[in-house]
Amino acid sequence: MSHRFDGVQALTAVNLQIAPGERRAIIGPNGAGKSTLFNLIAGELPVQTGRVWLHGRDITHLPVPARANLGVGRTFQRNNLFAGLTALENARLAVQHRERINRHWFRHIRGFTAVHTAATAILEQVGLAEQAHITASDLAYGQQRALEMALALALHPRLLLLDEPTAGMSPAETADMIQLIQSLPRDLTLLIVEHDMDVIFTLADQITVLHYGQVIRTGSPAEVQADERVRRVYLGDVMRDA
Repeated sequence: MSHRFDGVQALTAVNLQIAPGERRAIIGPNGAGKSTLFNLIAGELPVQTGRVWLHGRDITHLPVPARANLGVGRTFQRNNLFAGLTALENARLAVQHRERINRHWFRHIRGFTAVHTAATAILEQVGLAEQAHITASDLAYGQQRALEMALALALHPRLLLLDEPTAGMSPAETADMIQLIQSLPRDLTLLIVEHDMDVIFTLADQITVLHYGQVIRTGSPAEVQADERVRRVYLGDVMRDA
């Protein structure tokens, strides 16, 4: 895919092929095109040049809700929660959307117990069972990030896009998030944008490096870490900053 913003070439002929169950990280300097690529895959931006395929189906022109219904889940760099609702209510809304009962209250009363059970289970999966009745805005930051993960997982995605999942977290919260991501089923495909190289090298099977909107390397963490060009344009600066 290629994409331009008002004369600025954000992406140039970027091609990714991600195997089912793979955990792929996208890294690169600020302005490399990572967010643009994510937004094109998720449907937040219209595709100008190229195609997006999901398990053999062309989803290039489908809107965000349609992609979500087909199994494209996403978390955001900034929390995207219903701040005034409890953790359980947030999770329940996601489950209701998955089960298509949002607008059929009186036809699906018997299903409410199943919705509650599913929402509770997803909170347990992300470690928030004890915080179920706490308002989202009152959760600790790391817990809010875990709740956003719960909302994405409640839709039973086949592809989960994780946008800076540990941004702004303390070391302890980062460790918890790494553990949560590692615990996800291996048949769930993950695409991760993240600046923390420790997180990347811990989680990723393969890493794609973007620089000025182009792919300069794809390989295993060891291969990317040893690549001289990658070290020169990105990893060297990251390690010096560290």
